[in-house]
Amino acid sequence: MFGSLVVPDDWYGCLEYVFPEHMRAHELDKGEAVNPMKGAIVTADRLLTVSQGYAYEITTEEGGFGLEQLLRGRQHVLNGIVNGVDIDEWDPATDQHIAEHYWPGNMHGKKECKKALQKELGLREDEHVPVIGFIGRLDFQKGADLIQDAVHNHGLLHQDVQVIMLGSGDPGIEDWMAWAEENNKDKFRGWRGFSVPTAHRMMAGCDILLMPSRFEPCGLNQLYSMRYGTVPVAHATGGLKDTIEDFNPYAHEKMGAGTGLTFSPFSGEAMMGSLCSAIDTYRHHKDQWEGIQRRGMDQDMSWQRSAAQYEQVFRWAMIDPPYA
Repeated sequence: MFGSLVVPDDWYGCLEYVFPEHMRAHELDKGEAVNPMKGAIVTADRLLTVSQGYAYEITTEEGGFGLEQLLRGRQHVLNGIVNGVDIDEWDPATDQHIAEHYWPGNMHGKKECKKALQKELGLREDEHVPVIGFIGRLDFQKGADLIQDAVHNHGLLHQDVQVIMLGSGDPGIEDWMAWAEENNKDKFRGWRGFSVPTAHRMMAGCDILLMPSRFEPCGLNQLYSMRYGTVPVAHATGGLKDTIEDFNPYAHEKMGAGTGLTFSPFSGEAMMGSLCSAIDTYRHHKDQWEGIQRRGMDQDMSWQRSAAQYEQVFRWAMIDPPYA
């Protein structure tokens, strides 16, 4: 099999890999394999992930999937650079998908976008009710089951809130969304599938974006949400932890700091703790809430910022002698 790869024989050691015993199919399985990812890690001059947090996580047993020791050995050339976003496509001041434009100096349009979203989905039009959104694949990684847990075991829909989910994937979660909507028509909407215009309208119309991902190398939705003044509540993992500064109402002589709220560990209790803090701030501390929105919208999320960091890594690669 190795010969069919058409690579020099002296690369055999780079590509050879033996799976740990617990990852083998049966007792007679020796676990021997050709692993191109291992070969890339061994021979690359520089290693990059899409966030510094994820760069660390892949050096752990939980995140390395058998390659963590190799990655720890090359940690001195391992970096993380967060993705940028298309600041022309995702701009509430020009977005053609939303009901009314707005920007940090004039946030009235966001209230109109919220009313339009509530009307579109047949929810009660009430600016005082916090609208909580989820946009993403319905799978193990994205943690949609934590929202199920919050509804069934932590009384999320017993509160005066509205919850909107947009996504597709796990048929069980899709069916659950239909059930939740049927039994909570005044509080829950589940859009099975995906719609780019709807995603834009949710970013503009929601007050809070839930991102309960078990792991997230970078994540884009939290960047979009902050750009739209929608406060992210996310599991503190990977790129989510890197890009969301956790809200601190007492910082800067009680002027506040932070661009969202994060939670850890990965549990329904922890998520509900941060979500309830966000809801309380939205309802009772408007100045602090507006500060979170403003700080999120003021961030530079462009690819120019990310590109400058990539250029720095390229310069380091050219300075260092080739790795062999």
